[in-house]
Amino acid sequence: MKRIFQLIAILILTTLVLTGCGGQQAQTTPSSAQDDQAQQKVESIKISYVKLPLNVPSIVEKKMGLFEKEFAQDNIQVAFPEITEGPKMTAALASGSLDFCNALGGTSAILAAANGVDLKIIGMYSRAPKAFTIMAKDPNIQSVADLKGKKVAGPKGTILHQLLLASLQENNLKPEDVEYINMPIPSALSALQSGNVDAALIAGPAVPGALTSGARIITTGEGLLDATIVIAVSGDFYKNHPDLVQRYLKVHAESLQYMKEKHEEVYAMAAEETGISLADVEQMYGWYDFNPSITDKDLEDLEKTQEFLLQNDMLTNKIDIKDLIVTP
Repeated sequence: MKRIFQLIAILILTTLVLTGCGGQQAQTTPSSAQDDQAQQKVESIKISYVKLPLNVPSIVEKKMGLFEKEFAQDNIQVAFPEITEGPKMTAALASGSLDFCNALGGTSAILAAANGVDLKIIGMYSRAPKAFTIMAKDPNIQSVADLKGKKVAGPKGTILHQLLLASLQENNLKPEDVEYINMPIPSALSALQSGNVDAALIAGPAVPGALTSGARIITTGEGLLDATIVIAVSGDFYKNHPDLVQRYLKVHAESLQYMKEKHEEVYAMAAEETGISLADVEQMYGWYDFNPSITDKDLEDLEKTQEFLLQNDMLTNKIDIKDLIVTP
């Protein structure tokens, strides 16, 4: 009888232990699963849309609905807020109202990261040194060396501004050797045409128009900088949804492949979307390298960009550029 009571006690104790474990599992497992599910669930993806100066991959992706087709299988909505200024784009990224910066200037990416914005560079959007120019109308201005003592207009803290300073340095001139006037490209072009400035920093579709009006290119970014434009993603989005980041890049690669196979269709699509003439689109298209791979040369150019920002007091906190680069 004593042995029977001992066996019964062991069975009761075992049952209580197992019941306790089972109860604990019932309380924690669903909760953990719900947390994981909530973390992984994405209802919408917000991708910046910048069509100018000639961002052909973005135009193809949007006009053909490539992102919508990719993410529709998961009932994920895709939105394309048209945020064309780099600082506003990175501010939207920081606030959570934007997930991907499609076509973000390297300058803006570095400034944002140095000021605490959590972003990651997942690929290169484009390199287009020929698309960034210094232009003049005065026949006495044949080169950058002739700009000494002249008025030069253009947007400050941009690739164009970087081009001006790099070209001055190459010609043994200092920034103070020219009278620099900060103004957006359209205003700079108007000032050049009216004779209020001697040279202007012009990029993208404004270049063919300036040439038509009698201006000349005295230098481009070729040999001075690569004018790197990047693809960036929110750090949180990259951390929580690496699979969606990979699929984003897959769609981007599809647009690049379509561009290679359907030149004429792509030219027409870009001309219609931007309002640039078909002839100008074909001319400008050759200025761009849309290879998304991040190369050592790209890293060098981003490092040069950071040095430009530091030397011109637009950046105080130096960052490690390599910390921004990820390969999904």
